[in-house]
Amino acid sequence: MKILVISEPFIKDFCRTQRWPARTRGRALRPPDWLAYATAVLRRDGFDARLIDCTAMNWDKTRLAAFVRRERPEWAVLDSTTPSIFSDIECARICKDAGAKVIMVGTHASALPGDTLAAANGAVDLIALGEYDYTVRDIIRQGRAFESIPGVCFLRDGKPVHTARRPLIADLDSLPFPSWEFIDLRRYFDAGRLYPYINIIGGRGCPYRCIFCQWPQLMFGHAYRFRSAGHVVDEIEYDLRMFPMLKYGEFFFEDDTFTVNKERALSICGQIARRGLKVTWSVNARPDICDLDLFRQMKISGCRQFLVGFESGDQEILDTIKKGVTIEQSRRFVDIAHQAGIEVHGCFVLGLPGETVGTAQKTIDFALSLKLDTIQFSAAVPLPGSEYFEFCRDRGLLKTKSWEDWLDGGEQGAVVDYPGLSIDAINRMVDRGLRAFYLRPEFVVKFLFKNRNIFDVYRKVRGGLNFLSYLIRS
Repeated sequence: MKILVISEPFIKDFCRTQRWPARTRGRALRPPDWLAYATAVLRRDGFDARLIDCTAMNWDKTRLAAFVRRERPEWAVLDSTTPSIFSDIECARICKDAGAKVIMVGTHASALPGDTLAAANGAVDLIALGEYDYTVRDIIRQGRAFESIPGVCFLRDGKPVHTARRPLIADLDSLPFPSWEFIDLRRYFDAGRLYPYINIIGGRGCPYRCIFCQWPQLMFGHAYRFRSAGHVVDEIEYDLRMFPMLKYGEFFFEDDTFTVNKERALSICGQIARRGLKVTWSVNARPDICDLDLFRQMKISGCRQFLVGFESGDQEILDTIKKGVTIEQSRRFVDIAHQAGIEVHGCFVLGLPGETVGTAQKTIDFALSLKLDTIQFSAAVPLPGSEYFEFCRDRGLLKTKSWEDWLDGGEQGAVVDYPGLSIDAINRMVDRGLRAFYLRPEFVVKFLFKNRNIFDVYRKVRGGLNFLSYLIRS
């Protein structure tokens, strides 16, 4: 049985696998990790499954249609995001017209399954809700009579039928490693990561309650489920065998908060050290989890950078979004991380509830005062399935008329219009913050002259050109 698992085309450089799917200002593109897991589960079960990343291969819908007609799969598994959903449905129709049964997965379809099936008008047979690795497998195993499979939505007599809720995967070590054999790692790029890079998902779920973060609320839950340290480092070795170039690049831990459990983090550091792996890696972290001993051990085993969601420089906004951190904790975190020799990439969001021009400027000033190594400013995006989306919808703050208008065709930007703070104003503040940080002479000098190897030179030249092209357009 032939199965195609497809990351569909949308607009050039659209990154559908990040937390806020968009065409980013830096034109970042990351591998389709969640689809790669689903592909691996299918292949382990004996199915002829293949992963296709259309964006990375620069395929349009015409190219996809020709490929699907030639391959004639029995099943097609397609991703979904809010900005791309109507385009995703067009791709589902392409697969359906070629004779495939279509399963849709991902954030948008999971948040609004009934609406998605109705909009698809027969192009999508079923939706695998939330954490879909085993749901997709079970659907294809069974082939029909899907009522007994948990975590599924389908139409019956024009009305959506929801099966029982599927429990989250308790034993993540039971999952196979992602099916990276179908990707060309050289096609993926993020100026904030060493080149080349690949993601490692060492755990799923997040115990924190930030109102804007869609993944724990919709897909993976608030309980942080861990893979064993040995299993994680086995995957690092597996990736190195598959992509030897990674010894010059880095592994990025996509766990929501790698540092939340010190004992486990130290176990992974110990496994890396005992196996003699000379690898570079980076992680997501929180500013309220600050431990110099842990950070030093992480540095010794190869940790390069913390990606940290500081979000805002206004304490009232931090409290409103349930971030659970203080301004002072953020300052202390950067100091301790730098003491340990680890770089800090700061993430800030403008346009969160309570934002004004004054608080946005306060956040920019705060970000510039932290002595961060790199930075990103983003406009707040309320995605379906998040508490923030409900907040904006209930108060009439969403000015878009259709999902097609979300993020202006997929480009990263604001969609929330506050009284006294317009969408255009938020986008201008984002641009102001980026210019203020990256055009400083001290950053430019460091950017030009601090290089690790020829791959790092390539990363910086490409990243710099991407940023300059954005500045020219803006």
